[in-house]
This record gives sequence, structure tokens and C-alpha cells, in this order.
Amino acid sequence: MKVKAKEKNGIVKVKVLIKHPNMGPEEAEKKKKEPNFLTNVIAKVGDKVVYEMNGSGFLSKNPLLKFKFKGKKGDKIEVTWNDFKGNTKTKTAKIK
Repeated sequence: MKVKAKEKNGIVKVKVLIKHPNMGPEEAEKKKKEPNFLTNVIAKVGDKVVYEMNGSGFLSKNPLLKFKFKGKKGDKIEVTWNDFKGNTKTKTAKIK
């Protein structure tokens, strides 16, 4: 997972690239694999949730998420995702 966060005029723009196969039930059946897709993505600055997404098999492989929020340079943003199989990954980045 790659996380980039830049602040300009009090607005932080974030890009998150998540490396994940994101196969819904139909696609997994065709490829004879188990379905596995992102079910939840949460971004926090401190204890404040700045972005939350609930997903299903509709997401593309290796999705790129973009969002904005009010924030400042120097803070740390923490992005966590969970998938259908119960895997979790977290990445922290400093806001530039």
C-alpha cells in the first residue's frame, strides 16, 4: 500500500494505492479461486476518522482512492484496510 498526503491552504489531498486482487464471487468462480475483496478502508488522523469506505467485489484490482479533508502539515495519517478473508493492513504517512 502506498499513501501520499499533501496539504495546501488547509486542505489535505490524499492518494492511497492498495495492492489487492479484489475478486468478487463471479470473477473468482471463473478463475477457480476464492472470492476476496476489500470490505472496509478507514483513514484516521489521530483519533479522528477522515475517510471511511465499505466495499464489495465491485472495486477494481489494485484500487487508487483519492479524498480530501481539512488538516495541517506534520500530522500523521493512518490508513487501514480489511478484506473478505479477514486480512488487515495498516500504513502511516506524514502529511507534507
